[in-house]
Amino acid sequence: MQIHPVHVVKLLLRMNEPALSRRPEATVGTFVPPELARLKRLSQLLDSAIGIPGTRYRFGLDPIVGLVPGIGDAIGAIFSSYIIFQAARLGVPRLTLARMIGNVVVDTIVGEIPLLGDLFDVGFQSNIRNVSLIERHVHRPAAAKAQSRRVLVVLGIVLLALLVVIAAVGVVVAQLVLNAIR
Repeated sequence: MQIHPVHVVKLLLRMNEPALSRRPEATVGTFVPPELARLKRLSQLLDSAIGIPGTRYRFGLDPIVGLVPGIGDAIGAIFSSYIIFQAARLGVPRLTLARMIGNVVVDTIVGEIPLLGDLFDVGFQSNIRNVSLIERHVHRPAAAKAQSRRVLVVLGIVLLALLVVIAAVGVVVAQLVLNAIR
């Protein structure tokens, strides 16, 4: 039995059809660790458990605990550090961990300002941001690492500028004090 060359060509052309030639796509990033679901529930409890009726705004226990003067934001930082600790156990890269720590530091420091800090807490929602970074790492590790690097560079520049402004204000205040003494 001989196969006619035309049939061979037709068979080869049919192999280029998408249904026949497509290789199964890789299933990289489809595994979701059970810890991630637990961290997501914790972040929602801390940042968005309670909805404000008639609005799309939500808040959680973190801003409520933050109302306690002095220790409220420290308690919130402890819960947030648990999320960061679990992220490290899940293998999140150091750059992303540093970004997560930056989120918690900003949330804690600004949260120390009475009332305004708590309003900031409601909007910033550092725990949800951090769990989102963990999810991004689990699903697309290379993209998460690149984005974290960019954010850390910008954060470093902003912190350096803030340090320069604080130093300049300190120098101006010191000159005013010295002039007032003379």
